[in-house]
Amino acid sequence: MSTLKIANLSKTYANGVKALDNVNLELENGMFGLLGPNGAGKSSLMRTLATLQEADSGTATIDGIDIFKQPAELRKVLGYLPQEFGVYPRITAEQLLTHIAVLKGITNTKERKELVKYLLDKVNLYDKRNKSVKGFSGGMKQRVGIAQALIGNPKLIIVDEPTAGLDPSERNRFYNLLADVGKEVIVILSTHIVDDVRELCTKMAIMNLGEIVYHGAPQNAIKELDGKVYQRMVKHGELHQYANDYKIISNKMVGGQPLIHIYSDEHPKNGFEEVTPNLEDVFFSKINTSNVLV
Repeated sequence: MSTLKIANLSKTYANGVKALDNVNLELENGMFGLLGPNGAGKSSLMRTLATLQEADSGTATIDGIDIFKQPAELRKVLGYLPQEFGVYPRITAEQLLTHIAVLKGITNTKERKELVKYLLDKVNLYDKRNKSVKGFSGGMKQRVGIAQALIGNPKLIIVDEPTAGLDPSERNRFYNLLADVGKEVIVILSTHIVDDVRELCTKMAIMNLGEIVYHGAPQNAIKELDGKVYQRMVKHGELHQYANDYKIISNKMVGGQPLIHIYSDEHPKNGFEEVTPNLEDVFFSKINTSNVLV
């Protein structure tokens, strides 16, 4: 069992943007969801943990390895699938994994061939091993990305926005693959897609403006909202007034009309009906009206 400890991590960029604001997390083996809107600081945290940039202050350790003082040691136990997984033009899946295995120090030819075959089987791409990765679908490229992240028996795997742009069937295949991988290592799934976390993760954090605004189990977060979420259809011109009168969690279009979800300790009447809260309600309540729920 591995343990990743992040303490008081902060990072401010040269333009003044505070990307990480005193981040504290402790993770163990399994799938951990890092949920937040674009610009919340998720990628900054992932890049920092992957030793691609330095923090201004704070510490991060995994099983005794100080990530910032021993970056070379961290990279030996790290698997990383960035948001944009670039590939060499005209290289095959087998050639790509072989190349990365060499870079990760697997010099024994027989061992390397066996590993590449095992990984291609694991991500269900062995029959496509001699095809150019450049021509793969988005989902197939992401599966190759997970395969390369698994080289070297990592203790920590970071995947950044892995399902963006995937169709539903590709997303489901990727979910199944990640769930299998997450049984044995720490997998941090950084995403703005609520479904990713709902489907895969037993623990999660919600990040907004560089801060962790929730850390715990998705089901516990949902339970906090029991009996406090109400919805109703409104007219476009009424949205501003409802925003003044109620604590709106979210609004979305249904049949051309806004459907609003509000947070209220008591039944608000006025045509609202109570609804069973879901993770999307948790997400929007924490990033838009987190002060209401503290």
